[in-house]
Amino acid sequence: MRSYREADIVASVRDGLQFIACTHPADFIRHLAAAYAAEAPGAAKDAMGQLLLNARMSALDKRPMCQDTGTVNVFVKLGIGARIESTRSLQEIVDDGVRQAYRDADNPLRASIVSDPLFLRPNTRDNTPSILNVEIVAGDGLDVTLAAKGGGSENKARFAVLNPADDVARWVVDTVATLGAGWCPPGVLGIGVGGTSEKAMLLAKKALMDPLDMSELRRRGPRDKTEAMRLDICDRVNALGIGAQGLGGATTVLDVKIRTFPTHAASMPVALIPNCAATRHIHLSLDGSGPARIEMPDLADWPAGIAAAARGAMRQVSLDALSKADVARWRPGERLLLSGKLLTGRDAAHRRMAEMMARGEPLPVSLENRVIYYVGPVDPVRGEAVGPAGPTTANRMDRYSEMRLGRAGLLGMVGKAERDEATRAAIAQHGAVYLIAVGGAGYLISKAIKSARVLAFADLGMEAIHEFEVEDMPVIVAIDARGASIHDSGPRAFREKRVASAGG
Repeated sequence: MRSYREADIVASVRDGLQFIACTHPADFIRHLAAAYAAEAPGAAKDAMGQLLLNARMSALDKRPMCQDTGTVNVFVKLGIGARIESTRSLQEIVDDGVRQAYRDADNPLRASIVSDPLFLRPNTRDNTPSILNVEIVAGDGLDVTLAAKGGGSENKARFAVLNPADDVARWVVDTVATLGAGWCPPGVLGIGVGGTSEKAMLLAKKALMDPLDMSELRRRGPRDKTEAMRLDICDRVNALGIGAQGLGGATTVLDVKIRTFPTHAASMPVALIPNCAATRHIHLSLDGSGPARIEMPDLADWPAGIAAAARGAMRQVSLDALSKADVARWRPGERLLLSGKLLTGRDAAHRRMAEMMARGEPLPVSLENRVIYYVGPVDPVRGEAVGPAGPTTANRMDRYSEMRLGRAGLLGMVGKAERDEATRAAIAQHGAVYLIAVGGAGYLISKAIKSARVLAFADLGMEAIHEFEVEDMPVIVAIDARGASIHDSGPRAFREKRVASAGG
């Protein structure tokens, strides 16, 4: 019987989570670099360039690649002959490791977990509890797979019980076409088929931890029906032209992973879970002699200097002198560099401002002719103005758009992914603009933030209203003052060009 010390498990979880917050799996970087090389020049290629540059900076500086450092998913395979030297539950032991990782003074990770999902939704402040899955297996080993799953991609998980004769690949492609860009493509699709409803979802989540091999699969060709289905789904999803960040391009998914399990003869449960461009997971094996060893990968696979070439094509914008006349000249897909004073605020702050306006109370901060960034940053360290500070999914704020643009006079918004029709109409009506920053490039974006101060709602923590002083912060025009959206025109232009090329 092999024994495992509680402290070694805690340390392995802590160190593993710190590692994956800052370092992509090497196979993901290789696939993303290949997709970047193959992408035509434009906004989508620039977005992938930012992701690659951000990945290298994060790995070298050991800072989170994305401000959303995720829900912790833990998959444990515990040998039936193993013994854990502890009087506590495995959940408590694992959560100690999570707590230490997220409260690390040298590299704090953003705590995003709320204890009450229905009503008050208070933050637990340490990102616990984790989502723990335990499998008892033969032998006396202890294997731990850690994943930190961002909210934007997790929110796009989908499930259906299909008829046994239905086309799974068609359901997947049709479903991805409805997801929008909130899951921060390019990424990976995890698909689980079979079992029961909960088993299919678990299969899909586990599939996301499998090594990426789509480039190898293309070279050698499929060896079985499952590999043929993976290749077919990957090609058909990429043919949708959604592209990086929904901007329109050749690569929406880098790989498609499928896991299956026997199921009832009358059923075909199918689960789909996408992984975002901030893909974070690691497999650890303990041998009883101490914490699991984690080796830093060779950063030769992390390309350097990619994004710098795009600077010349970007328009310099002063936020402190911005007017509706300036905004009216911008067009979807145009790349900007923002400098000046930028407000921040996301879900909780918007809700509180809406309640104040409904009561007829003045807002603590004037929004007149200002631009607001939907962000919840990581705490700063070592002289940083702010920690990683990438955008959150903007459509959660759609319900407040008319109130902000009309009554409060807001001029612009910065987030990620598409907006609903009512928001687009409000943007056009008020001559405003919606910009996107690259989701998953939070550390790169933070380097453009030179100072930060809280203006209101300090009790909301990372959701408080801040004022950032930014210098050359890269963004892309997503919806212009006429209501035209890059999330419509970008994928459409890609598909039309693809059809024209095939016809030629």
